[in-house]
Amino acid sequence: MKLDRTVIKSLLLFDRMTDDELDRLLLPAQSRRVPIGETVFEQGQPAESFFLLLHGRLKVTQVTADGQQIIVRVVHPGDLFGFAKALQRPDYPGTAIAAVDSVTLCWPTDLWPNFVEHNPRLAVSAMETIGQRLEEAHVRIREMSTQEVEKRVAHTVLRLVKKAGRPEPEGLRIDFPISRQDIAEMTGTTLHTVSRILSAWEGKGLIKGGRQKLLVCNVTALEQLALAAPERK
Repeated sequence: MKLDRTVIKSLLLFDRMTDDELDRLLLPAQSRRVPIGETVFEQGQPAESFFLLLHGRLKVTQVTADGQQIIVRVVHPGDLFGFAKALQRPDYPGTAIAAVDSVTLCWPTDLWPNFVEHNPRLAVSAMETIGQRLEEAHVRIREMSTQEVEKRVAHTVLRLVKKAGRPEPEGLRIDFPISRQDIAEMTGTTLHTVSRILSAWEGKGLIKGGRQKLLVCNVTALEQLALAAPERK
């Protein structure tokens, strides 16, 4: 697949690069279309490449020691991912699955040291990404340890809206398929509980659902719900 330099330069990560710098960076890169439902890599597979998402959305899942599947993050366009070498890992800690038809760039893992040495902005981006993932992990652990399930679901939906919300007349639609099971895996709860919460929100006019679709009609009300003080018993 031929790389379109203008598309790549539109990403914040590359917008300050000269054409020569970009060409040198892209020379060893390979692009790949990933149809919806296909994996970019799987948990435990040797980390032979690292990636950048050009287009689409990916869900990164992990299977825990007790066999439970969780969604640990969503990869958005412009995100670096799969750079296990930076985490001192020989394998991928999760499975990256295309939530919609997607396009990735990949480089051989052996090029990672050269990649960050000669591209300071990309090195900073990788460090920021690692920092954001750690912060997200800490936030999720704190939410699961201290918050009621409804608040956890509200925070998760708000994070998705912030990253992937597309304006529509009635609100903000998450622009990739998201199921109630996905939200359950993101919040450490059950499908039954998430279905009950989302159905209640629909009844109040906060959201509109559908088959793997989610439209947030009242972001302010959802923010208030997420930040509300716990009820006293």
